[in-house]
Amino acid sequence: MVMKQILKIGEVCLSNPLVLAPMAGITNLAFRLAAKRMGAGLVCSEMVSANGLVRQSARTHVLLQSEEAERPISVQIFGSDPYVMAEAAQLVYEAGADIVDINFGCSVKKVIKIGAGVALMRDMDRSRAILQAVREKIEVPLTIKVRSGWDASGNEAEYLCKMAEDCGVDAVAVHPRTAKQGFSGRADRKIIARIKNLIKIPVIGNGDILTGRDAWAMMEETGCDAVMIGRAAAKNPWIFAQAMDVLEGREERSVSAPERLALMAKCLDETVRLLGEKRAWPMMRSQLSAFSKGLSGAGNFREAVMRARTLDEARKAVRAYVESFSEGGASIILPEFCGL
Repeated sequence: MVMKQILKIGEVCLSNPLVLAPMAGITNLAFRLAAKRMGAGLVCSEMVSANGLVRQSARTHVLLQSEEAERPISVQIFGSDPYVMAEAAQLVYEAGADIVDINFGCSVKKVIKIGAGVALMRDMDRSRAILQAVREKIEVPLTIKVRSGWDASGNEAEYLCKMAEDCGVDAVAVHPRTAKQGFSGRADRKIIARIKNLIKIPVIGNGDILTGRDAWAMMEETGCDAVMIGRAAAKNPWIFAQAMDVLEGREERSVSAPERLALMAKCLDETVRLLGEKRAWPMMRSQLSAFSKGLSGAGNFREAVMRARTLDEARKAVRAYVESFSEGGASIILPEFCGL
């Protein structure tokens, strides 16, 4: 398999065209570092409220935490007011983001209710005003993430992506599901191909990437310049390494129980370091469950995780799970993450 030349988004060069999607509650700094170690060419922050940034919300500004090891980093913002979005983009730029991304695809009700996310795909005048205002404020590349729109035709996505290119946007990510679909049904990859043929800036395909081989299949099928991986990466951060295995002519690697457990402990440790114990544990509960999916005894482990109310209880659950593998004959060697 032959990979296209190294992808550039504006002046930012990616080492490969594999992108970690922005995911609320998941793509915190600790998880992004894990994805980067697994080979992601670009990582994206959680979705950050423009209103929260401008109002100097401490909880919102925590989402801007970054470290050199994860670069290049894209920070995604959402909102509906052009002035507020521009001010928030400037704050993100000043905080050191390599790329600023605007969310035009979130279909969560509370986001739509404020006229943000995919709601903007029904208001192209407001969308244009936001793009122009943000583009004037920042000197780093600007990207957007869109859905196919409010119906299955993809016409709204085409219009918005062409408008974005005209407004100086440097790349677009396309998740070809409608606003009402959420994550149900199948992504219509024909829409990605249509947008790729319509505009000259890079197009990043997103949706239904479950394996490393799927990533390259999407690029071959649609002609897109890069692939964004979301839910599959949340369950399996190794998907980036597996995609590179396919690219370089190897079988996709399997992930052993020790590898899963080591990453589980590493992410918990790094989240505690970054956020403190009180905030780290609630954020890590779902990730610990996801990392264990498919392993022997994972159901019992997930129950223990969901029952845990403190970090100490979480540590005990992880340690007990590790010991259950050791008792079964598996050799589990973990660093002393989290005092386990």
